[in-house]
Amino acid sequence: MSKEQPSNPLHGITLRMMVEALVERFGWEELGRRIPIRCFQFDPSVKSSLKFLRKTEWARAKVEELYLRSCARS
Repeated sequence: MSKEQPSNPLHGITLRMMVEALVERFGWEELGRRIPIRCFQFDPSVKSSLKFLRKTEWARAKVEELYLRSCARS
């Protein structure tokens, strides 16, 4: 039961896809500067970042915002 979401720019984009695109574009160091959370700054990995972001709504919102501003347009 999939509903169409024509006005949702993140429709069909997973959190993993967003994190990987941001890391590819900025690298972990710059990503940790832009969004200062431990999972991006200390021993970063996609797996640990996803675990944290799935539990922490405010951090996920920052990742989504940065993704929309910098990667979705590319």
